[in-house]
Amino acid sequence: MAIIAVAGRKGGVGKSTIAGNLAAEFAAMKRSVRVLDADPQHSLVAWAAQGDGMLARAVEQVEGGDGALRARVRQAEKDADVVLIDTPPGAPEIAYEAALVADLMLLPCGASPLDLFALKEALSLALKARAERRSKKPRIRFVPSKVLMSTNLGRGLASSLKDMGKKVLPPIGQRIVVAEAVASGLTVAEYAPNSAAHEEFRELAKAVDKVLRK
Repeated sequence: MAIIAVAGRKGGVGKSTIAGNLAAEFAAMKRSVRVLDADPQHSLVAWAAQGDGMLARAVEQVEGGDGALRARVRQAEKDADVVLIDTPPGAPEIAYEAALVADLMLLPCGASPLDLFALKEALSLALKARAERRSKKPRIRFVPSKVLMSTNLGRGLASSLKDMGKKVLPPIGQRIVVAEAVASGLTVAEYAPNSAAHEEFRELAKAVDKVLRK
């Protein structure tokens, strides 16, 4: 059983798409999955409602604050091998609540300098949770997200993240098929199984699974 929180202090870095598509990859590994949408915008809930894919059965809207998220995570882990938590950018208290129960915290980051500034805040929050827990958990990994390798910023993102002192997982590119899958209510694995985007999410899931098994 594993609890994975996807967090960031800035919107638009791909938290929801990473959480949703990781859910599909873990399901393909024959793991039972629950996805808790703790973002007040409930983007994952809206995505799942567009179709009849695996997210329609796995995603659940939850409210954070006052321990409600932590309580729901503890319930979900009783009947799921993997619990994924999508947290909001503008409510650090919810992301912190998730960090207090997560085994692993994924921090997506785009190539913009503004994304990197916000990443430092998210990293600080995760480290604060570690200190409160007096634990090495949550483990922390950066995920290069919405990367355009045709740009200097995109090519240099992984190196910039490594310089911040945490390990970097395989990148997710900026690809139109990801948005098309969301519009169809499907994950990339369901919508475009032979696409480069699906291969990227598959490689990311393998890397995440490897971290969790250590």
